[in-house]
Amino acid sequence: MIKPIQNALKIPELRKRIIFSVLLLIVYRLGAHITLPGIDDSALAIFFEELTKRTGDVLALINIFSGGAFSQMTIFALGIQPYISAAIIMQLLPMLIPSLERLSKEPDGRKKITQYTRYGTVLLSIVQGITITVLLRNPGQLGVGDVTIVHNPTVWWHILTVITLTAGTAFVMWLGEQITERGIGQGISIIITVGIMAGFPSGVYTVGNNLINNTDVGLLHLVILIALIVVAVGGTIFIHLSVRKIPVQYGRQIRGGKVYGGRAMHLPLRVNTAGMIPIIFAIYIMMFPGFLIGILPPDWEWVQGLAALMDPSNPSIMYLTIYALLIIGFTYFYTAVQINPVDMAENLQKNGGFIPGLRPGKQTADYINTTLTRITLPGALFLAGISVIPIFITSRLGRGEFGGMVEGASILIVVGVVLDTVSQIESYLTMRHYDGFLKDRRLKGRRGR
Repeated sequence: MIKPIQNALKIPELRKRIIFSVLLLIVYRLGAHITLPGIDDSALAIFFEELTKRTGDVLALINIFSGGAFSQMTIFALGIQPYISAAIIMQLLPMLIPSLERLSKEPDGRKKITQYTRYGTVLLSIVQGITITVLLRNPGQLGVGDVTIVHNPTVWWHILTVITLTAGTAFVMWLGEQITERGIGQGISIIITVGIMAGFPSGVYTVGNNLINNTDVGLLHLVILIALIVVAVGGTIFIHLSVRKIPVQYGRQIRGGKVYGGRAMHLPLRVNTAGMIPIIFAIYIMMFPGFLIGILPPDWEWVQGLAALMDPSNPSIMYLTIYALLIIGFTYFYTAVQINPVDMAENLQKNGGFIPGLRPGKQTADYINTTLTRITLPGALFLAGISVIPIFITSRLGRGEFGGMVEGASILIVVGVVLDTVSQIESYLTMRHYDGFLKDRRLKGRRGR
């Protein structure tokens, strides 16, 4: 590991990109510790402790995307979450609006959709900022108790807070775009990853403190924790890198006296095309019953039973089953949104490509669709398992810190971003004839050939 890092710093362009990315990430982390004006920190801590018990994974997911800034109500409290929501919406809208679908296929259509995503990010930030100011002014609306978070909630305080939160989200979005353009890696993903990794030291401290001071936590629990982390990380790497390669043959074409085509290539289909998006969808869906239960009269017996069934702080087997099925369903749904077998078959046919043994057109599209449906299943089951198992451990063993250390969404983000960033650095090193992180495996491949 040391040698490739030294080689990376020897390349002037790569060194500048790495330093630029690190400096912007430092700016992001500094802003994540500047609290909004007029906030009582002690009352805010009590508020979020009670709110976490009621919302479960919903608040944890928002806090993950903000790098812990949401629970501290800093100027970056919303983090990059509005941008992610806007990006997901813009990916789904072309299915409903034909004009957007046509726009996405135009040469400059992607830039326009990106611009619409920015506008949507600002709009969502304003709406969420207004909601946050209302809840901070009157936290009793959520049944959290009698705490005073804002001592002087004037109209100007509301306006200033909404503007600050919106500007903070816009600034974080700009940081991510700058890292992508002038730094190393995918900026938005790296910002989220840094926020997640910022919470690792406190998690390690909590585990160590429990091992020392808590008699109920022993060496066996530490072994279980380490085993879960190893399995989760190893499984995430395996699923992230797993690809089904469909062989594709391109026919020869003569243009202007030159022969084109005649190459044998492959069409890669990833096992986990959806990433962590299905987990986000499932968490949002699972929080709706809680809002519905809060509206209904609490003295009705069936309402009490439904509340116990859908309680995120003490999830039942039915709760976990519904959660897992939602993740599996959304994995197939988002994969279908991302990959269109009909378009892939048409593109192959236009470029003179075909899958050996299959006719171009409908037969090729059906084959791609069948293959994609089969390879998506293990990816969907893995996403469901890595999300449900930590919740099960937390609820059944009473070890919240152990479940949190193997949070499914966090591991998917961190491992995926690290692999993609290392791959990008590897490409720079390979072009300059330096040994990269995958030196041994590449040399073995050369000897094999």
